[in-house]
Amino acid sequence: MNRRDFLKVGALTAAGIGGTIIFEGLRNSGAQAGVIKESNQALKAKHWGMVIDVDKLKSPEDIQRIAEACHKYHNVPDIDDPDNEIKWIWREDFEHTFTELDNPYLNDKIKEANFPVLCNHCENPVCVRVCPTQATFKRDDGIVAMDYHRCIGCRFCMTACPFGARSFNFVDPRSHIKNVNTEIPTRTQGVVEKCTFCVERLEKGLPPVCVEASNGGILFGDLNDPESDVRKILTGNFAIRRKEELGTGPSIYYVIRGGKDSA
Repeated sequence: MNRRDFLKVGALTAAGIGGTIIFEGLRNSGAQAGVIKESNQALKAKHWGMVIDVDKLKSPEDIQRIAEACHKYHNVPDIDDPDNEIKWIWREDFEHTFTELDNPYLNDKIKEANFPVLCNHCENPVCVRVCPTQATFKRDDGIVAMDYHRCIGCRFCMTACPFGARSFNFVDPRSHIKNVNTEIPTRTQGVVEKCTFCVERLEKGLPPVCVEASNGGILFGDLNDPESDVRKILTGNFAIRRKEELGTGPSIYYVIRGGKDSA
């Protein structure tokens, strides 16, 4: 469905003529970016989550390697302009990752650590609540997915997201992609995009790209499964999530070696 057709649907909805039927037809048609045809090899979970072992990401170059792998695979445009750049995953320091934690005695090890930040795939995603077209939605397995065909570019989700995890395509992103990965659809000007937890790879039985590129620094698995790698590392180590006080329930945890006193 192109944007012109979408506007027609919007007009019908506003007029109260069959809008609900049309939108439901689209949802059932499989046009959503987060709905992939399932294969026998598909990885499944009740609640996908991620654990980032900060100690294993020693340098900014480690984060850069991960980001480059992610962006290359997902056709994220390389735009050298802070006002127009698109980011799915990037590096921040402790202060900017955990803005709510004020510790004047924070040790240098944590202060200078490297924290990859991305969409948190929240249990209670405020972005989903504010989206007027259901272009962003939460799957049964906890992944907050995107349907770029339904995005009208209102950017309500960007305003609502407390983590700044979404980017808007102010310019045509396709002219800023050096080598297009034909397995992944490119986006268009005027839509929002973000990390998707690599849903298309999960359906093939593969982990997210960032996990493969992290050399053990990022773990991915079912937070509801006590035997999963993510649950095991969370059971034995101190971990924190971003802005927990907001109640969104981030599905990404950061392991801080040395325990609570370090943070």
